Amino acid sequence: MNKEEYQKLVKKYEPKENKIENVVYAFLIGGLVGFIAEGLIILLMNFFNLSRLIAASWTCLIIIFASSLFTALGFFDNWMTKAKAGLLLPTTGFAHSVSSSALDYKKEGLITGLGSNFFKLAGSVILYGILSAFILVIVRVIIGG
Repeated sequence: MNKEEYQKLVKKYEPKENKIENVVYAFLIGGLVGFIAEGLIILLMNFFNLSRLIAASWTCLIIIFASSLFTALGFFDNWMTKAKAGLLLPTTGFAHSVSSSALDYKKEGLITGLGSNFFKLAGSVILYGILSAFILVIVRVIIGG
C-alpha cells in the first residue's frame, strides 16, 4: 500500500466534522464566557465601587485563575474538547495551555517540574507578541501615523 492509498483509506473511515455546528457552538460558548465576564465587571463595579478599567483587570485575573484552577482539578480539558474555539480563543484558552504545560511535569518537583516548564508555551507567545508589536510600531513610524 502506497502513501496515496493509505490517505484515501484514512479519509474513508475518518469521522466527518460538522463545521457549521462547531462554529455555532463555539460562538455560543465564547459569547457565554464574554457574558459572564461582563456580568463580573458590573458586579465588581457596583459592589466594590471600582472603575470599569480596574474591574475589567480584576475580571481578567479571576478568569485566568479559574481556568488554571479548573485545569489543575482536571475537568477543564473536557470542556475544551467540547467547546473547542469557544474556550480556546478567549483568555481561558491561554491560561489553560500554560497551566497544562506546567502540570505535565509536576512529578519532577516544584523547581525542575512546575517552575521550569510553566512558561514553556507562554514564553514563545510573549516573544512573538513583543516582536510583532515592535514591527507594527516601526511600520506606524514609517507611515507617519
